[in-house]
Amino acid sequence: MQQQQLHARLMKCLSCSHSHLPLPPPRPPPFYSLQRFASSQPKGVAKVILKKGKTQLFKDGSPMVYSGAIDRIIGRPPPKTGDIVLVADGTEKPIGWGLYNSVSMFCVRLMQLEEEATRDPFCALDMEKLLETRINAAVELRRGLGLPSATTDAYRLVNSEGDRLSGLIVDVFGDLAVVASSAAWVETYKSKVKACISSIDEINHIHWRPSVEILKEEGMDAADLKELHPSTCPQRTKVIENGISYAISLEGQKTGFYADQRENRMFLSTISHGQRVLDVCCYSGGFALNAAKGGAMSITGVDTSLPALELARENIALNNLDPEKTFFLREDATVFMKGALSRNDSWDIVILDPPKLAPRRKVLQSASGMYRNLNSLAMKITRRGGLLMSCSCSGAMTQSGTFLRTLQGAASMAERKITVLRQSGAGCDHPIDPSYPEGAYLSNILLRVL
Repeated sequence: MQQQQLHARLMKCLSCSHSHLPLPPPRPPPFYSLQRFASSQPKGVAKVILKKGKTQLFKDGSPMVYSGAIDRIIGRPPPKTGDIVLVADGTEKPIGWGLYNSVSMFCVRLMQLEEEATRDPFCALDMEKLLETRINAAVELRRGLGLPSATTDAYRLVNSEGDRLSGLIVDVFGDLAVVASSAAWVETYKSKVKACISSIDEINHIHWRPSVEILKEEGMDAADLKELHPSTCPQRTKVIENGISYAISLEGQKTGFYADQRENRMFLSTISHGQRVLDVCCYSGGFALNAAKGGAMSITGVDTSLPALELARENIALNNLDPEKTFFLREDATVFMKGALSRNDSWDIVILDPPKLAPRRKVLQSASGMYRNLNSLAMKITRRGGLLMSCSCSGAMTQSGTFLRTLQGAASMAERKITVLRQSGAGCDHPIDPSYPEGAYLSNILLRVL
């Protein structure tokens, strides 16, 4: 009995003394690195080694690893187009991972940097998980920007590098999403892209629109880009933007509608009351309709595309606008403006939004001359003291920073004086990554012409 009591007291004493012992320190979380992830892959992951002095550009976030920045590739067999690869500095330490292309001048499109993978390894070296994460983030960003809303259901959901999915653009028009693919990897992951977009509540249809000429440069065969099954997606739809209804044809230009000018169109409506407005290169009438909504006295739209003008006229009826005040003409912009000048016609507000005249930097000089000539004519038919809203959707022009200088040259040619009232670009649903300034393409400048 005494032995049992002694044993009980001893155990109680040990228990009390143990309760005062410090707890062991928590185990540190496992250290994740891209190298470690790559080593665990069953097939191994090739490594693209950058040249000396090229690393920082890509560590800062530039997503396009061009061939001239690459020193060598480690891996046997060598990577194929569409393979996931590590991108590493000269010491072979990974700085990120991306998707390889053996044909394109952009050998790798960086998808995730090392520190991101270390911080949140969920998506490391997994393109499908990364797609899901990035598209969900894009949806949340637009929700935070108030898109879609009761007055606007046409917007850009994914803006390529701006949403960190280089080569993928998604525009939403009501319950329809148009996917513009300009990278081989987008075609490779087509089914996953579609699945992610289909999971968005308001999307019922997806229209896949590959940029064939660009994809050829990516090594894609045009025959492979054709849909195997006929699309059930409607070729026409209707949207609302800033309270204005538009008929859209998916067979039209780009994705079918220029959502990038939404905020500029809305601004125009605030300055159009009682004005005579001319919309040159009007397409389906976006600026013209906003001028009408703003109470313009009269609006004339000019374009060379008959299908675009048919849409514009349909949009007049859709919005119950007076066809006597808003009308559209099919004519070349230069021919129309020269004719107006010969008749001494002038307008209070002129919008000039020509198609992309400088698709590449190498044609910038000749394109600058075309922009100068068009704007000179536009200034001549703007009444003195009136306004000219001049636009350029050429990335080469916007990125060169010479558009305003070109407009000044146009003013000299027209013997007019101009002052800048407003400078703008694409709407907030077209985010731009500052480490990839090539993503900025739209310039919209409002001038007073004297």
